[in-house]
Amino acid sequence: MTPRRFKAKVSPALLPFGRRLRRFRDAKGWSQENLAARARDGEGVTPQYIGAVETGRTRCTLEFAREMDKILEANGELITLWEDLVKDAAFPVWFDWVSIEESAGALESWQTMLVHGLLQTPAYATAVLHGNAEAIAARLKRQEILAGEDPPDCTFLMDEGVLYREVGGPEVMRDQLEHLLNPPSSRVTIQVVPSHGEHIGNVGSFTCATLEDLTEVAYVETVARGFTMGEVEDIFEVRRALREIRSLALPVGQSADLISRTVKDRWT
Repeated sequence: MTPRRFKAKVSPALLPFGRRLRRFRDAKGWSQENLAARARDGEGVTPQYIGAVETGRTRCTLEFAREMDKILEANGELITLWEDLVKDAAFPVWFDWVSIEESAGALESWQTMLVHGLLQTPAYATAVLHGNAEAIAARLKRQEILAGEDPPDCTFLMDEGVLYREVGGPEVMRDQLEHLLNPPSSRVTIQVVPSHGEHIGNVGSFTCATLEDLTEVAYVETVARGFTMGEVEDIFEVRRALREIRSLALPVGQSADLISRTVKDRWT
């Protein structure tokens, strides 16, 4: 399911903090790139993350606020603002998943019905999206994060039934499964979970993203649309489900063997 894109919106609670952060950055004469490079003792974060914080589109941690306060010589003002404005702010329900996905350091996904969008071939995506050219282009554009210089660490867990569920015909399925055997990045792990009706993952598909400041955001798919969640209680349940599903997954090598056999026995 393609995430619903929204016009740029911000959280009323997060925006004042972001504006003050930007004023301190501007006072130094630094760009977002300059500030990003100075974060984490020189290890850096992405300029996109700095931008998301400044525009109120994401909630940073107290540790990040302290670091920015020190680097920008804010004399504790950013820490105080974090306590007053950011500490209890929740991620808005309209938060755009694509922007999270692009800036994530790690992604962990569970798919019950279809191959994850980041791993879909053009033909598979075309079939799933019923030939909608704009949606197809957007989905394929998202996949560029896996081919970049610093792709996120990705774990894709998928129900065994995904391998057998025909999408677009035998040739499309064959090419799709062969694509899974040659992931676009060494940081991509693909594991198959034998089909069972008892485990918690049967409720539906979801993905959990870990941002550079270790904040976690989950994306959950529904029949109407996908939506994000960032509340601690919600993330706890998502993590619990991922642990249970991962415990049932075949090892990477066995998963690859099963995919290969399925290509030969069912789609060739």
